[in-house]
Amino acid sequence: MIAHYIQQTKVRLKSMADSLVRETWLTSWELIRITIPVTIATKILEELGLINTLSVILEPVMSLIGLPGPLGLVWATAMLTNMYGGIAVFAALAPGLDLTGAQVTVLCSAMLIAHSLPIELSVSKRAGAAVMPIALIRLIGAVVYAYILNTICLVFSLWQDPAVLLFKATAEAGDLLQWALDQLQNLGMIVFIIFCIVVCMRLLRVFGVLDLLEKVLAPVLPVFGMGRQAAPITVVGMIMGIGYGGALIIRETSTGKLNKDEVFNSMALMGLCHGLVEDTLIMAAIGGKFGGILWGRIVFSLIVTYLLVRMLRSLADRRIRRQA
Repeated sequence: MIAHYIQQTKVRLKSMADSLVRETWLTSWELIRITIPVTIATKILEELGLINTLSVILEPVMSLIGLPGPLGLVWATAMLTNMYGGIAVFAALAPGLDLTGAQVTVLCSAMLIAHSLPIELSVSKRAGAAVMPIALIRLIGAVVYAYILNTICLVFSLWQDPAVLLFKATAEAGDLLQWALDQLQNLGMIVFIIFCIVVCMRLLRVFGVLDLLEKVLAPVLPVFGMGRQAAPITVVGMIMGIGYGGALIIRETSTGKLNKDEVFNSMALMGLCHGLVEDTLIMAAIGGKFGGILWGRIVFSLIVTYLLVRMLRSLADRRIRRQA
């Protein structure tokens, strides 16, 4: 009996380990496909002296939120590709910038709100929300939240200690072999981060943390212009990400259960605040502080969505009164 139990336990553990390795590899492969070309492109820009040129172009926005110009390339890459692409550029540039914990948190917060825009905006469009308004909400929202967060950090001296970076500084110009070795080491660190996040996600599911978040948020969302049909789906999207939540919204809109206002409000809230677990853990792993990248982001997103819903309802009421 005991031998049989031990054998079953070994089989379960092996199956669990295989599953973790498989999921880590699948996620890492997507990362590697993006990271390698992005890293090479960053190195070429650096060698040609174009990083400084791009920094000057992006500096007005970055200085507004308290960040050095070169980090604009990190955020721009994250917006056009995904957060892993941004992390690849961050790994190449950040070790030489003397960043504080607050600055890394501000950057991470901006990336969390506005990233993977070509893909995620297409999901919003398929779900039935107009692309341009959602894009503006995410871009302006990212800048406004980053500005507010940076101001709070400066006023209250939050996280002003030097940032602890996991990535190795790039080699001096011309030493391509050492540069390649450094990038492989950074890539290995990112893969390790992914593995840790996969494990954390499994544990959060096992202990019911994700279900708890859904139960806490679902009753609140009707205040933000969503009915009973849209609220649970929006919570799932907030926790798991726009790809997953958007797919559920698309399915529900095809049945006619959600009206246009509910779809727009849902996608606006998800645009500002999604991937609460996985994406947040990724940004925490590179130095973002939970107070800024999680709790502050949730509060900001709910306030903005509430004000947006009230504004749109007020405009609709005025239009109706004019037509009456």
